Amino acid sequence: MSKPTLGVIAIGNALVDVLSHVPMNAVGTEKGTMSLIDEAKAQEIYASLNDTTETSGGSAANTMAGFASFGGKGGFIGKVADDALGQTFTKDLQTLGVTYHTAPLKNGAATGRCMILITPDADRTMNTFLGASIEIAEEDVNANLIQSAQITYLEGYLFDRDQAKAAFVKAAEIAKAAGRKIALSLSDPFCVDRHRASFKHLVKNHIDILFANEDEIKSLYETDTFEEAAAQVSQHVEIAALT
Repeated sequence: MSKPTLGVIAIGNALVDVLSHVPMNAVGTEKGTMSLIDEAKAQEIYASLNDTTETSGGSAANTMAGFASFGGKGGFIGKVADDALGQTFTKDLQTLGVTYHTAPLKNGAATGRCMILITPDADRTMNTFLGASIEIAEEDVNANLIQSAQITYLEGYLFDRDQAKAAFVKAAEIAKAAGRKIALSLSDPFCVDRHRASFKHLVKNHIDILFANEDEIKSLYETDTFEEAAAQVSQHVEIAALT
């Protein structure tokens, strides 16, 4: 068995964060919240912003950026469109030294983005268009990349679509066959609520390392106590990092 050349390969939403300072009355939605929006609304907000800062984002992509900043060798699998923001995302990750070669979406939604409106009180209101990021599929899972990594890290936010679930399982099976570890972040209790059975199956059969907060792990095991949830997850994974 060959020695891994990467520490971590992550699979997750490929988003571009668009940050802009706005007046208190320019938020438009409930201040301090995160709202999912469609492409038309994303274009409307984007066109209204001045002096924006654009940088690659998304939960798992940010994790890989942090990993690279500590000197780690990592890679990322995530879907952007063949557009200007997609090029921004690709350039940002590659400049950080993160291996990223996922083919862009040629026809379909634009690159996903999160418009982050920062008000004078330093609060932030997020409007997120997931766009091309949710189009990740089995064919995007690069077997050579998975096999080259010591750990494959899966972002739970991506779990809403069946093709993403299939991509996760494919990646996990490739990693396991290569003798590598598989990690998962549950990401959000509402995501766990929507896909509890699928998450349980994934955790029990494929996951070595699980990241979750108290609400997420209690939701996964449908219990009111953190202690009971911790006891159950300890039977399914080698390591559970619970906050």
